[in-house]
Amino acid sequence: MNKVTFSFADQTLFALASGALWWPDKCLLCVSDLHLGKSERLARRGGPTLPPYDSQDTLTRLAADIARTGAETVICLGDSFDDLDASVAIGAAEKQNIITLQAGRRWIWIEGNHDPGPIDLGGAHLSEYMLGPLTFRHIAQHGARAEVSGHFHPKARLRAGNRSITRPAFLVDDTRLILPAYGTYTGGLHSSAPALNGLMGERALAILTGPQPQIIPMPR
Repeated sequence: MNKVTFSFADQTLFALASGALWWPDKCLLCVSDLHLGKSERLARRGGPTLPPYDSQDTLTRLAADIARTGAETVICLGDSFDDLDASVAIGAAEKQNIITLQAGRRWIWIEGNHDPGPIDLGGAHLSEYMLGPLTFRHIAQHGARAEVSGHFHPKARLRAGNRSITRPAFLVDDTRLILPAYGTYTGGLHSSAPALNGLMGERALAILTGPQPQIIPMPR
């Protein structure tokens, strides 16, 4: 399994190359900002037309992570659909894929700012979820501790000589962990953005995703 192992709130966690978070002691897989149905939502609102394969690709990658880890609990950390209408318009094949992935495991939809949770799909629908020392919610809160969140779609730049590589990234410090967006068509906010600089402590780290995930000081 391609991953970076790190400690947060005295827990051993894995940042997977895909952008998923694996908590082995709880057999828990967490993903954020799937934004399923984004291509459909853009077309519906008169935006640019994108190939309508994003939802299937995102679910295929999620299925692979579930299979690799054997996750017994899956947390989708908000903005699972690009908007509430997208959760209704999702195709029958994608809906069946979700039902198949949910079978035999605990599935938790956390409320996001794009959607209040796909209420016609199975699983628990919560504004936040606490397990052990960790609190899972969509948007980071100032003053929170041991918090796992998403929302910002963080990315970070790694410089190597005259080259630089920008990848989706986990951001982690002593009090919070922010996950990258997992969805195929999601963009990203650079770690140097004021919104992220204001949240993350001075010693924050960035864990870059991709074929060779690696951990670096969070680029400011």
